[in-house]
Amino acid sequence: MFASPAYAQSTGAASAQGGGIAALFVQALPLILIFGIFYILMIRPQQKRMKEQKLAIEATKKGDEVITGGGHIGKVISVNGDEVEVEFAPGHRHRVVKSMLAEVRPKGAKPAND
Repeated sequence: MFASPAYAQSTGAASAQGGGIAALFVQALPLILIFGIFYILMIRPQQKRMKEQKLAIEATKKGDEVITGGGHIGKVISVNGDEVEVEFAPGHRHRVVKSMLAEVRPKGAKPAND
């Protein structure tokens, strides 16, 4: 009774041939900017950190202190291909696959709070 049908109408500029492409670009621009900012602030730094961690694990050598994926801290006794032998306590050694190492601390590295 009080409601009347409403019909969508396009404006003259939007219905023109070039206006459709411009309108599409204006609508897509915020999404492109959001993805660009997301890439710069989150994806790129994570990829850089993963690359540095991979290089550090591959460069593991005898005497380095390592942290395994389970949180165990030990000293590298020997390196054989993709495995390392880690001593967690005097006389307590285990072979660990390099890919399971979470962090490598170079020989002689001191904690920041000492």
